[in-house]
Amino acid sequence: MSLRSLKQLLAGLSLLACTSAFATPFTFDVAGAQSIGELGSEGNDVYEINVGANATITSISYNFNVTAFAPSWLSEMGFAFTNNAFTDGVLLNPGLGLDEAGTQTFTDVVDLAAEGLSFSVDADGILRLEFYEDFDDAGISPDGVWNFGTITFNTNAIDVPPGGEVPEPASGLLMGAGLALMGYTARRRRHAVKTVA
Repeated sequence: MSLRSLKQLLAGLSLLACTSAFATPFTFDVAGAQSIGELGSEGNDVYEINVGANATITSISYNFNVTAFAPSWLSEMGFAFTNNAFTDGVLLNPGLGLDEAGTQTFTDVVDLAAEGLSFSVDADGILRLEFYEDFDDAGISPDGVWNFGTITFNTNAIDVPPGGEVPEPASGLLMGAGLALMGYTARRRRHAVKTVA
């Protein structure tokens, strides 16, 4: 194998490792989730998604269909995704401005990093997802239901785990690729010196 083809191979592997380790999407199926009351209410559906220790949520995309039951409104239905400690995260109301009951499909992509809203989960790696209602309408339960669709969370696993003893997969691969390339280059130089002498 020539030095040029080895360099190309190592560069390709490094790029592949970086993109796979640093941009990991997680898709959640919303079918059947219910919004009962205000954020933090006991009856709301809450899910925990393991996205990896210290992962940063950089963007989301969603495409789902929801129903708000009268007197509840579509504008009141929302979902919150936060760290497990519930100290950092984002709240979204896709139907903002639709002050009416009914069924609607919502689709959007939100670049959290560009909006200054990206955040990191804690060392436990848990992304907490809660479906809620801005106003708990008395007498109905649930106030709304998430009929079908998905939410996709894009993450960057850029933080080193606490203690720093385990490197990120991409860092380890890049370091290994660099060492392999240095060894290959040194071997080629030794071989070239022997044949010239």
